[in-house]
Amino acid sequence: MKKLLGLAFVAGLLFTSCGKEYDCTCVDTSGVVTEETEKGSDAEDACEKASSLIPLKVCTPS
Repeated sequence: MKKLLGLAFVAGLLFTSCGKEYDCTCVDTSGVVTEETEKGSDAEDACEKASSLIPLKVCTPS
C-alpha cells in the first residue's frame, strides 16, 4: 500500500511539473502580432510549440 501511495505521489509530481505556462509573442506572415500562452519545460520550448509552419507563425518568449 505504501509503495502504491509513493508511486501515485511521484506520478502527480511529474504531471504538475511539466504544466508550467509561458506567454509568447507570435507574428504570422501577414504581420499580425498575437499573444499566446503555451505549456512547456521552459519559455523557449513553449514558444517553439506555439510556432507553426501552416500557417507560418513564429513565436518568441514575451
